[in-house]
Amino acid sequence: MRWNKKVLSTAMTCALVASTSFAASAATTLKLSHNQDRNHPVHKSMQYMADQVKEYTDGEVRIRIYPNGQLGTQRESMELLQNGALHIAKSNASEMESFEPAYGAFNIPYIFRDRDHYYRAMTGEVGEKILAASYDKGFVGLTYYDAGSRSFYANKEITSPEDLKGLKIRVQPSPTAVEMIKLMGGAPTPLSYGELYTALQQGVVDGAENNPTALTNSRHGEVSKVFSQDEHTMIPDVLVISSKVWDDLGDEYQQALKKAAKESMMYHKDLWTEMTDKAVEKAQKSMDVKFVAVEKQPFVDAVKPMHDAALENPAIAEYVRGIDALAQ
Repeated sequence: MRWNKKVLSTAMTCALVASTSFAASAATTLKLSHNQDRNHPVHKSMQYMADQVKEYTDGEVRIRIYPNGQLGTQRESMELLQNGALHIAKSNASEMESFEPAYGAFNIPYIFRDRDHYYRAMTGEVGEKILAASYDKGFVGLTYYDAGSRSFYANKEITSPEDLKGLKIRVQPSPTAVEMIKLMGGAPTPLSYGELYTALQQGVVDGAENNPTALTNSRHGEVSKVFSQDEHTMIPDVLVISSKVWDDLGDEYQQALKKAAKESMMYHKDLWTEMTDKAVEKAQKSMDVKFVAVEKQPFVDAVKPMHDAALENPAIAEYVRGIDALAQ
């Protein structure tokens, strides 16, 4: 069959136009999974990051956020990310330790003296080294999000390790958390967070440890009336991206994404402060929760063996020394 020159020319022109049109509209869309709802500061901070990325790349890179665990639990999201089925995920340093040992440095109780020390580490060289440490494991850290400081709450004041003796304290299923409670004199009880309200109500556990928002968001202030502010850990949430996706972005878009991610961390800092202050006020005024100031040194002394062991652990010793050096 012979092609009419005019028909062939028209066909080629249409194909070229279609190809050009497709290329112009072929923005890279990255799927991001997390387990909080749309009203949570971490979702708002990620949306801020997505907006910044779109602006910095002239719309060539876009981020589609899936909240509420739509794409699986934090652990499932990490596994999907490593397999290449997901691009970006939010987890926390407690769970991240099983994927990359470097994150274990953040789980040591009292590794941070206060919130200023925490942010010096998160924004400094040691924080960046930990984010980069997992490249060969299939993912790269982008930034950290403040998840507050964790303290004890129960129906009695816990102002010294002696007050924990005989108490069953709910902890996350983390070896570090279990060891911490043991050294402080309590009985660590790993338990699903979703079961905790009933467990507190029925006396299955005597207390728990978390940041103040647990009192209001999960209504734990209804069944635990004393919040003892010992602030034993400050464990960050972590935003990570697939190593393959990171490499495919190229240097220009990597820089844009990293810039937006770091800016969203500081945007989140203010949102988290606001939410925590509101939670404390609501717990005090509407739930009659008593907040108790705590002398931290006895708790610090009790868990010192964990810090000493970390300095001997080749997987995290470098990072622990880096964080210690930032204390003032």
